[in-house]
Amino acid sequence: MKIAHFDCFSGISGDMTVAALIDAGVDAEAIRQGIASLGLPLEVQIEKTRKGGFAATSFHVSAPEEHHHRHLPQVEQIVAKGALTEKQRELALKIFRRLAEAEAAVHGLPMEKVHFHEVGALDSIADIVGAAIGLDLLGVDRFSSRSVPTGSGMVDCAHGRMPIPAPGTAQLLKGVPLAATSIQAELTTPTGAAILTTVVTEWTETPNLSIECIGYGAGTKDFKEQPNLLRILVGKASDPATLTGLLSDQVCVLETNLDDVPGEVVGYCYDLLFQAGALDVYSTPIFMKKNRPGIKLTVLAKPSDVGKIEEILFRETATLGIRRCTVNRHILQRETGEVETPWGPVKGKFCRRDGEGTWFSPEYEDCARLARENGIPLREVLESAAKSQQQ
Repeated sequence: MKIAHFDCFSGISGDMTVAALIDAGVDAEAIRQGIASLGLPLEVQIEKTRKGGFAATSFHVSAPEEHHHRHLPQVEQIVAKGALTEKQRELALKIFRRLAEAEAAVHGLPMEKVHFHEVGALDSIADIVGAAIGLDLLGVDRFSSRSVPTGSGMVDCAHGRMPIPAPGTAQLLKGVPLAATSIQAELTTPTGAAILTTVVTEWTETPNLSIECIGYGAGTKDFKEQPNLLRILVGKASDPATLTGLLSDQVCVLETNLDDVPGEVVGYCYDLLFQAGALDVYSTPIFMKKNRPGIKLTVLAKPSDVGKIEEILFRETATLGIRRCTVNRHILQRETGEVETPWGPVKGKFCRRDGEGTWFSPEYEDCARLARENGIPLREVLESAAKSQQQ
């Protein structure tokens, strides 16, 4: 399995992405022709350069200044006119729609009415389309990325000066591990964040791969602290789990020992923790100081939900401390869906593993409801749902 890893130690933008892909071996002329097919009044410059003492590629788009902003339907019409493959066109549109979703959430507007300010400009359209072409031509099976530094300080945008990360960028990076940096500049742009969160399926600092080639994309700014480069590592997976089609991510394990909390409180905690986004909650019988029986309450959560989880544990159990660690895990490829049974639809997850096909894991609550409503054994509903493979 071939993997590309975004080592975005100095952030990521659209032009840095295209430049790094070309530096990694993607055909620059194919990207140039794909952008030219959009019929936009712009020029593309691709050249070898040095950034912070390192050889790299730069990608720059020259376009006339515009005094109007585009909406998503207008951008989609431009992309539809291009001589792109179906995969490239869909990827470009997917990136633009992610941007529109983020801006819509920030401004409280429908997607179709969101003004694309900076990312609707001609150069940004070329960056995203060029990135979509390059990502497709790179020919990898999966993308991963390290934690993302956004930069610090303030940035000028269409609505005035805003703190970094800008609202749209922050919305796009929800659930993504961020990296601290002292650099006073915008390192990750909305376009860069949209590209990452559209294609990346694994967030890890160091990927398990045998490197075959490396691409360096130069940013426009220069920093004293570090070279302003995006590095893309391309190679074959060396992790047996990845080779068999498993996904990887990181979760936080939180646990606390309790010996003076009624069982009703613990049960009540379960409900609150799941509502707050806990991935799993379980308790283990233990013996504590002076041989007092107690329980160890354990919660698995996304890193972004740890604050909410800890607040509930401290408030509801009055514990004096919570142990916390971050662990790596392998998970099956899955997607939510629905199947039909003789008694009605059942929601659940379609799971798959390379070489073993797809199977359905039904949601208990749906199956239990149908069993109660129809007066039949729960196991019959579970078995019927599990056997169904029609989405």
